[in-house]
Amino acid sequence: MPNEPDPQSLSPLPSTDISLDDDLAMVRRRMIREAAQAIEIIKSAIDSLWELDESTASMISKIEKEIDKEEVKIEQECYRILALKNPFAADFRLLTFILRVNTDIERVADHASSIRKIIARIEHPIPQWPESLREMGQRIPVMCEQILRAVVNTDEELARSVVKQDHAIDQLDKQAFDEIKDLIKQDASLASNYLLIYRVARELERVGDLLGNIAEGVIYLVTGNIVRHPPKKKK
Repeated sequence: MPNEPDPQSLSPLPSTDISLDDDLAMVRRRMIREAAQAIEIIKSAIDSLWELDESTASMISKIEKEIDKEEVKIEQECYRILALKNPFAADFRLLTFILRVNTDIERVADHASSIRKIIARIEHPIPQWPESLREMGQRIPVMCEQILRAVVNTDEELARSVVKQDHAIDQLDKQAFDEIKDLIKQDASLASNYLLIYRVARELERVGDLLGNIAEGVIYLVTGNIVRHPPKKKK
């Protein structure tokens, strides 16, 4: 009679693989929670801008500091998994995605804090806001919600949409520069205010870039393809 197989050998996954799955799921949840916090404060900063409302300053500062700490903890956990669990294939791709996105999320929070500081320096009365800046302020929160859904659902199509919208934000930033030049020509006494307002436009443009980076990461996670710096079309 042939020897009976060891029941443990019939297990579909060794215990180390199950442990790796649990670790990856945990660190992914932490990254998503961190992203939700960053989105909360960038939206609050934009909402506060139009009325030069400084009432959310302490909340934005508090959450930004929490995100700084969490970014380090997530990075440390990723390195621990890399060192001890030897992930490969899809697991390795997920871990590299988390490491990259973790950094981008922290930078989004930094820009929210920077906008808060700029708001405190813009003098009353409330200036005339460039239309392009208004549009940036409307588009960025929508992109934030979309990128969060794309990350949670690993949605390649939605991620590609965010990448395209980042290009539109770049164009609006250029328009804001031209509008602000015209506004300064109309009233040079407000130049310092308008230069600060342009700094807000630059902060939002950088947030758009970071959201685009995260979207490219989602595409990489799904397809394994790196989509940065696509070749230019020949004329």
